[in-house]
Amino acid sequence: MSKRLFLFAGYDKNGIIDDALIYYVQNLATYGDVILCMDSDCDDVQLTKIKPFTIYAMAKRHGEYDFGSYKRCFQYARDNDLLKNYDVMYLVNDSVFGPMFNMANIIKGIENLPTDAGGMVISKHKTHTFMESWFVRLNKNIFISKWFDKFMSAVTKEIDKDTITIKYEHGLTNLIRNNNCSCSGLYEFYGRFTYNKPKTLFKLGCPFVKKASFIRHNGACGNQIKYILKHADKIATQSVMITANRVYGAKYMNKLLTYNPIKIMMRNINYLIKKITNGDAL
Repeated sequence: MSKRLFLFAGYDKNGIIDDALIYYVQNLATYGDVILCMDSDCDDVQLTKIKPFTIYAMAKRHGEYDFGSYKRCFQYARDNDLLKNYDVMYLVNDSVFGPMFNMANIIKGIENLPTDAGGMVISKHKTHTFMESWFVRLNKNIFISKWFDKFMSAVTKEIDKDTITIKYEHGLTNLIRNNNCSCSGLYEFYGRFTYNKPKTLFKLGCPFVKKASFIRHNGACGNQIKYILKHADKIATQSVMITANRVYGAKYMNKLLTYNPIKIMMRNINYLIKKITNGDAL
């Protein structure tokens, strides 16, 4: 069996380590060691909730988003001479809820990809293709290399999120390829499929759902979310609902998961109007 190290990037605007995050990290810990960094100011009470499932956890607002947290986790592992102990390293963040069911097959599938790096999802666009950085596996030849260390250490605060995406998320895939390493994905989709089609992704065997799907187009993915929560493991659904009610509000969640056909119809009409008006922006 591969010895795995998960570098986990988290964020909560209120500095709370909640049920969904604990559930996710606890599940990861059954497959390997976890180092966690929150881009949030969490007090010791909050960190205590997650520490049993990590080999190290830190929480300090740095404003460098997920890659800033990946950087800090990586540097902790490097500076404490831990990298030599692992066969594979994962970059994982909390932009998703899950796992909604047992993730053993997903871990196996990603590690069976015959490439130096494997992403959960390869995102294809007109001008570029990249591994979505919320779940990425890196083989040892990558994470012990000088060029990877240089890339991670150079992560810094950027002017906006688009710059971060291009420089670091797209940049990681480009870096791997430019250093004669290969990468692939367990799933490959065009555009914003991961956000817009969570039910399809779930039925294909992916145990995660993007948090952005919950608020996408003012709740247009509501029926898909409702399906996932109905068919997911009960404990997973419970952890999602506790966190979603806190973050998005119980009123919004009731609206999102409504069974009222008129409300659903109006929500879909509003989405189609916005889609026609804004085109590819959605």
